[in-house]
Amino acid sequence: MSATQNDQMSGSSQGNGATKPAVDIVEVAPRDGFQVVKPFIETDLKIRIIEALAASGLKRMEIGAFVSPKAIPQMADITEIMQRVTLPAGLRTAVLVPNRKGLEMAVEAGVKDIHWVVSVSESHNQNNVRRSVNESLQELRAAWEGVQRDDVRVRFNLATAFDCPFEGRTDESAVFACLDAALAFLPPGEIGIADTTGRAATDHVRSLFTSLQERYGPQGVTFAFHGHDTYNLGVANALAAYDAGIRSFDGAAAGLGGCPFAPGASGNTATEDLVFAFEHMGVSTGIDLEALLNAADLAMTVAPELAAGRIRQVPRARALSGFGAASQGIAA
Repeated sequence: MSATQNDQMSGSSQGNGATKPAVDIVEVAPRDGFQVVKPFIETDLKIRIIEALAASGLKRMEIGAFVSPKAIPQMADITEIMQRVTLPAGLRTAVLVPNRKGLEMAVEAGVKDIHWVVSVSESHNQNNVRRSVNESLQELRAAWEGVQRDDVRVRFNLATAFDCPFEGRTDESAVFACLDAALAFLPPGEIGIADTTGRAATDHVRSLFTSLQERYGPQGVTFAFHGHDTYNLGVANALAAYDAGIRSFDGAAAGLGGCPFAPGASGNTATEDLVFAFEHMGVSTGIDLEALLNAADLAMTVAPELAAGRIRQVPRARALSGFGAASQGIAA
């Protein structure tokens, strides 16, 4: 392993006073957050929230899913949203697809970033999509081989990579087996590793990501962490992943979301909590926290009973006062 790779693995700064590596935050509230809200959210409101989030400086956003409206009615207006929403140049927008039909529809709509999820555990995959893990992988293979294009990227997401609500702790060998199968036909790219239940311990997060990077990093694979905050470990686990060299993190404004097929799992780690934590320790996110908090306040209105997160609860002036390590004269 080169010195550069070793530094990326440790997440350490490169010399005294050197800038800490920046992170990418992927906003997932418009898909993962909205999909669990039962009353239909008006399309105009969805667009307002998406545009407000984009205006905060986010560079990546999962804005919806091409799924059966019978299965997830909240995503029925994804095509209209894509046609009407106004977004800044350079924002990478992604959609989730569950099958070949969804992939074909997304590509036809001009989507360049596709997210596809398979659960590591058999029980959760069956509960989620009524298929075995192997059947899901074979469907992905057939779908990708049918529509693969050089200008389309697939981010392969692994749910229940740490813990399954039905089976308990997930063995690392099962995670490796899923990745080996997927990378046999997918080009190297970003892989999303999800703590679906929010139950992962920080040492588990650190050790799994270290193992993943040692095993797949030389193949050109990078990783993103998708955390939940069920046990108030969302931010702590994100920081553990950062220490292990991870630089891409999913978050949902106002902590909305959660897996409807994981009993007891609460929402995603709040984007604003992640931004505050990283910026406060001198890690750049490129996001305007005040603008993000305002957008999160708007996102919260779609389901106040499901909203979570911590920093929104702090008096706003206090949350923004002396914000960030640099503003306090602390070297990164």
